[in-house]
Amino acid sequence: MSDSTASESTIRQFITFTIGGEEYGVDIMAIREIKGWTASTELPNTPSHMRGVINLRGAIVPILDLRARFGRGSTTTTPRHVIIVVAVGNRVAGILVDAVADILAVAAGEIQPTPQVERSDSGFLTGLVTVDGRMVALLDLDHVFAFDQSDPSDGIVAA
Repeated sequence: MSDSTASESTIRQFITFTIGGEEYGVDIMAIREIKGWTASTELPNTPSHMRGVINLRGAIVPILDLRARFGRGSTTTTPRHVIIVVAVGNRVAGILVDAVADILAVAAGEIQPTPQVERSDSGFLTGLVTVDGRMVALLDLDHVFAFDQSDPSDGIVAA
């Protein structure tokens, strides 16, 4: 088996979730916990997509509103919303999503590159995959949490 065939047959797992009518996926290895919505404490001088922080068993975890991060307005939370706690490098943060959808196992060769679209920030995505007739956009968490390096109020703290 050649190296390219071996890498294309590698199975990757993703947790998928919804924001509005769109479905996204995050590599399962980045996920630390999934929990129901908990009210967060807002912090002053943070970007509008930072909902605030929660206390998760003694650790202060910043919560990012993914809908707002994508420029689609703030999420009006209900008890049905979910926080997915993820590790991004040496940091831990939560992302606010509408609902967890599925666990998806995909061969690496099935992941399609994102198309180049003018005035699009497709850098949030690592690829797209079609599963059972639905399109799932795979997130690049490093890019989602990459804020202006000169802004100390990005809200993400080392774990």
